[in-house]
Amino acid sequence: MSYPDQAPARRPAAVGLAATVLVLMAAGAVASAVAALLVLGGTVERFRSAAAGTSAAATQVDDVVLLLRGATVASAVVTVLVGVVLVGLAAGLRAGRPGARVATWAVCGLGALFGCCAVTALVGQRAVPLRLSADGRSAAELLGLVGDAYPGFWLAVNAALSVGQALGYLGVAALLVSPSASAWFRRRPPAPAPPATAHHPFR
Repeated sequence: MSYPDQAPARRPAAVGLAATVLVLMAAGAVASAVAALLVLGGTVERFRSAAAGTSAAATQVDDVVLLLRGATVASAVVTVLVGVVLVGLAAGLRAGRPGARVATWAVCGLGALFGCCAVTALVGQRAVPLRLSADGRSAAELLGLVGDAYPGFWLAVNAALSVGQALGYLGVAALLVSPSASAWFRRRPPAPAPPATAHHPFR
């Protein structure tokens, strides 16, 4: 006799694939954070060279550089932490922990939400021009130079990584709702074997 709540005994392919995708996403996140730190020095140098031809004061340039460095380091730290969380979730999925499945769904939902918010903000900035006072035009001019200071491939690569991460979150969430995955996380641990009784034939 078979019991559905105890099957499958082996990890389904959907669960293994979801865990693998999470690990790959974690590796991509860490690589992205490292790359951002590596290109930071050259980006700052190119930005300072471009800002020298503007009417911005030196203190304004320094403020933007400080903002750029702080944002890059903070983003790298958060990205690495996200990578660590993804690896932990992948380990929990492979072990068949129901809590890891629920937590993965939550992380996938948050990742998709943040991605949509980032795209919406980008589209809004492109569609609606900023209306600044005369005092704020210098700062806006400097901020506009930041994007040009990055390497030419940077924006395209980051856009591709963002799309890949969003698709990865959606794929993982879809894999974890499959019937085989549901059966895997509903299974009960096998009942412990009864203790063997000692046999004394000559007693």
